[in-house]
Amino acid sequence: MLIDDSLSPAGLLPRLDRLWDLSARCLRGLDASFAPGRGAPVFTVEGRYTSRGWTEWTQGFWYGSYLLQYDATGEEEFLGLGRRRTVTAMPDHVTHTGVHDHGFTVVSTYGALRRMILEGRFPATGDELAHYELALRVSGAVQASRWSTTAHGDGYLHSFNGPHSLFVDTVRSCRSLGLAHRLGHVLLGERDRRISLLGRAIEHLRSTARWNVFYGEGRDAYDVRGRTAHEAIFDVTDGTFRCPATQQGWSPFTTWTRGLAWAVLGFPEQLEFLDTVPDDELEPFGGRASITHDLLRAALATADHYLDDATASDGVPYWDTGAPDLHRLGDWRSVPADPGNPYEPVDSSAAAIAAQGLLRLGTWLSRRDGAEDDGTARRYRQAGLTIAARLMEPPYLNEREDHQGLLLHSVYHRPGGWDHVAPGQRVPNGESGLWGDYHLRELALYLGRQARG
Repeated sequence: MLIDDSLSPAGLLPRLDRLWDLSARCLRGLDASFAPGRGAPVFTVEGRYTSRGWTEWTQGFWYGSYLLQYDATGEEEFLGLGRRRTVTAMPDHVTHTGVHDHGFTVVSTYGALRRMILEGRFPATGDELAHYELALRVSGAVQASRWSTTAHGDGYLHSFNGPHSLFVDTVRSCRSLGLAHRLGHVLLGERDRRISLLGRAIEHLRSTARWNVFYGEGRDAYDVRGRTAHEAIFDVTDGTFRCPATQQGWSPFTTWTRGLAWAVLGFPEQLEFLDTVPDDELEPFGGRASITHDLLRAALATADHYLDDATASDGVPYWDTGAPDLHRLGDWRSVPADPGNPYEPVDSSAAAIAAQGLLRLGTWLSRRDGAEDDGTARRYRQAGLTIAARLMEPPYLNEREDHQGLLLHSVYHRPGGWDHVAPGQRVPNGESGLWGDYHLRELALYLGRQARG
């Protein structure tokens, strides 16, 4: 990737202002045409959001986007929409035992509302704050109950595929456990056994770092440092690790780039969180130094792999590093991504997720290293800014009034054929996914806060 060293958050403010104007238009259009009873909008078909009957994992991104819009702009209509829809439509998600997505659904809604109340962004009415905090406590416990142990001395929050399945995506749902722990909650098991939510979050993060991230140490014939496997499979009989796998990537031995992006964001975010946890709370789980070592190792490896191996020169990746027709694009890493090519789709949503992770990692390293920064922290920060700048302009930022998406050229499930392919095209392009729109907004909010100190 070619990194622009001249960019700064403050320098991006005009683009951020433009993005929020376009975002407001997209959200108003979506709200006017998509009734809550239709389920969750997932991705666009010819510019119109539609549902996909699998799980409603994007519901929190819909209502969470209203809250991000208010947070960034102060537009009261979006606060009203976010509050009302969270209270009326999200309670079932709080106790949803069938998914690994609580960090997406509940934290993006109840968590955002709680945060803004504590920041003084709007006054809470009655027991509103207590309502949100109870939802977060319950959600963290429900997420933590999806637990599998292994024969290797660790455990993990299993995916909706079943108790054998550890998804790399779930690294970002650990924030639901962290919030619930911060609020004083524990998971009560048989005979009232008290199970630490912090402990389960740390163990899941370490398991993901161990089994879903590669370090170039000869684990298998495709062990490239920083590569991620979408899924790690375990024998449910004895808990033995069996193999890497994938649901949305090309193969277990290539890198699905959105899965990589979840790791690039999830590990730095958890390093930030652990900085707020007292030493004595971390001691039962190996202590600060050991936990930080494992998470930082994964964060650095995945960030480096994204920048050096997995993306085009502008920081936007194709959907999988081993996509079967990617070779037809020649030296695709040395030129900007081409969303209009006839061979393989790009995934702008992976870029939006990874950009925030790179910014968080660079910021965390600079705070830790201070004056001893060897340039590594700056490299990650500038890479995140470079990707953000690219996404906040055409062809990725949507400027069409007849299209409901904000971030164009997002891909959902390429192997499943779920993405819309326009007539005359061979691969999907020009469409949006709600997770991509949400994470572009989240990235923009993060940058706006940095720009304003």
